[in-house]
Parts: sequence; structure tokens; C-alpha cells
Amino acid sequence: MTPLSRSTPSDASDEASKGAIRQANEALILAAAERVFAGAGFGGTTMAAIAEAAGLPKANLHYYFGNKQELYRTVLARTLKDWLLPTHGITPQADPRAAIERYIRDKMALSEQRPHASKVFANELLHGAPIVKALLATELREMVLAKAAVIDGWIAAGRMAPVDPVHLFFTIWAATQTYADFDVQVRAVLGLQELSAPDHARATEHVVALILRGCGLSV
Repeated sequence: MTPLSRSTPSDASDEASKGAIRQANEALILAAAERVFAGAGFGGTTMAAIAEAAGLPKANLHYYFGNKQELYRTVLARTLKDWLLPTHGITPQADPRAAIERYIRDKMALSEQRPHASKVFANELLHGAPIVKALLATELREMVLAKAAVIDGWIAAGRMAPVDPVHLFFTIWAATQTYADFDVQVRAVLGLQELSAPDHARATEHVVALILRGCGLSV
């Protein structure tokens, strides 16, 4: 009788190592793809350019993502997922001021840390959202309507001033993403070559205070 094969600690260690390598390579590729797509657009981007930016062989990109369309779609989906994650704090039991402030700060941090991702997403929308239109009409819409209902509940309970909750999200997106999508304009007006950490902090405090006051919440 042939004995049953059994995994060993060494096998498990090898699998964990391979998983860590895959995760690291995928993160490296996605970060490079954000930069290249942001600069050249989808049409002007090649897998070779992304591979060079990632410092990996081109074959690695095709191994992990197949083709440029799949990689582009993954960049967009990851960006939307990361933008939606901070809304988890907007719950009926949460303090409106704390929840809205946390959401704004998280969105501002994403604009500072991942500006290229924001630019790729903005460019997709400017071209009619051919890739993410379905996600916008389903996942994004469902999230906004669910969180808008929470905000309506806060308003009904007298916990914040009456505002249009759906348009509040539009306002937050516009105010936070402008520091990534239109950083050239921001830097030109401020007379800066680059936005430093203190510059981003100043902008964050302004956006937080402006929106909280508009919601009738203390600053």
C-alpha cells in the first residue's frame, strides 16, 4: 500500500515564502503601474515600461497579471477599494464629527501617499469610465446610498446640521482628491516645486474644518 503523502513543516514554510514573494512582487508591480498609467495614460503605457519602473522582468508582469488590460483593471479596482475602506467608520452608533473627520483625513492621506492612483482613476472617469462604469453603478453607488442613510439618521436625530448626504460625499471627494489630481495647479498657485508634509497637513486641517463647519459640527 502506498503511504499517504503528508505535508511537512518545510513544505508549509516554502508555501509561505512563495506567498510572501508573490505578494511583494504584486505590490511592486501595482505601484509601478500606478505611476506609469498616471503619466502616460492607458494608451501610452506598455508592459515593458511598467516592468522597467518596477525593476522586474517583463515576464513577471505577464505571470502575475496576464496583460495590460488586466493590470489596468486591477489598479482601478484596488484604488476604489482603498477609497471605500475609510467609510467603514460611518455607522449609526458612531459620533458624526469623529466619523466624518476620520473619513476626510483618510482620504487626504491617500491623496498624499497614492497621488498616481488618484490620477489614473480620474483619467478613467474623464474618458467615460469604460472599465469601472459597472463598479461605479453598483459597488460605489450601494456604498454611498448606505452611508447616506446613516447620515440622514444622524440628521433626523439632531446630531448634525441638515445637509444632502450624497452631495456631501461628492464634496469630500472633490476637496480631497484635488491635491492629487490637480497638484500641478495647487503647487503653481502656492509657488512650490513640491507639496511637503507640512503643506499636506495644512491642507488637511483646512478641508476638515471647512466640511465639519458645513455639517454644523465642532472643529
